[in-house]
Amino acid sequence: MSAADDTTSRVRRKRMEIFAFLFLTAIVMPVLAVGTVGSYGLGVWIYQMFAGPPGPPSSPH
Repeated sequence: MSAADDTTSRVRRKRMEIFAFLFLTAIVMPVLAVGTVGSYGLGVWIYQMFAGPPGPPSSPH
């Protein structure tokens, strides 16, 4: 393996690491965040359909 091949390999590896970092931070993490918050909200909404809204019970008057 020559020095040029080693240098090219390092540059390519660094470029792929930067791409992977940007992909994770710009696409994967926001999708996971939206999915987590959305699924939690859906779960609370479904729970409240059966259990009723939060707060004290309504007075019998």
